[in-house]
Amino acid sequence: MEAEKAIILCKLCLTDCPELETSTLQSCNCVFCVQCLRQYVQLAIRGGAGSAITCPDPACKNTRTLLDSELALFAPSDQVELYQRLRFERGVQLDPSKAWCPMLDCQAVCSVTPGTEGKPLPVPCPACHAAFCCGCRSPWIDGHSCSQHQPLMAPSADSALSSADTDAAIKQCPMCGVYIERNQGCAQMLCKSCKHTFCWYCLQNLDGDIFLRHYDKGPCRNKLGHSRASVMWNRTQVVGILLGVSIIVLVTSPLLLLASPCILCCVCKPCQAKKTKKKKKDKKPSDSTA
Repeated sequence: MEAEKAIILCKLCLTDCPELETSTLQSCNCVFCVQCLRQYVQLAIRGGAGSAITCPDPACKNTRTLLDSELALFAPSDQVELYQRLRFERGVQLDPSKAWCPMLDCQAVCSVTPGTEGKPLPVPCPACHAAFCCGCRSPWIDGHSCSQHQPLMAPSADSALSSADTDAAIKQCPMCGVYIERNQGCAQMLCKSCKHTFCWYCLQNLDGDIFLRHYDKGPCRNKLGHSRASVMWNRTQVVGILLGVSIIVLVTSPLLLLASPCILCCVCKPCQAKKTKKKKKDKKPSDSTA
């Protein structure tokens, strides 16, 4: 007689799957069905921009990334190569000591040494032997100055927003420094790399601004990109959800208090029944001896 096949619950699709159709991640020992892992990995490669791919279970406390051998099991070879290239490019972008050679026919990775006291220094490319500025990445010329070619950086809180800063099509995420291009949509931006929410114009943090009050005053007033009516409707929905949750809590809490004696009785009855059965079993041998 064949042994029964083990059934494992997949935490992603919440279905019982045979053990042969599941896979265990080596980084955290979490188990998922192969189909869910295949969809998760391929979506993470296409939309993650080279960011780390971790366990899909949000309750998993292990933050280690999936191995390349595991990615090869759940994604085609061309997607794995794309992810490795994007991961390398992202590492270069986030590393202040590295930079891409600005020459279009080169694109080699160069080691950057920042200038002291804000003075620009030339960076030689090991591949094409061209030199460029360590600050603005422009070709290096004798007497070069970075005053006209400043890199894309987050403006300070004291500096005023100029038209060139607000109208720029490419900016850096103020949290992780990844370059982001905005071609349409509203001014509330979400970085795909670090999931940070910020304002496109002034780069202010909007992670806790659920009502978008940032666009009610200041230099970004009425620059969200939506009509006033849509903003008010969004705030009404948020308030309605919060009120609904609070009403449910207020209504159910007295009912739970009233029902607590019944719940305790239901819990205690099986325990009392077990005790009486044990007492009866203990009395039987004594009766037979008598």
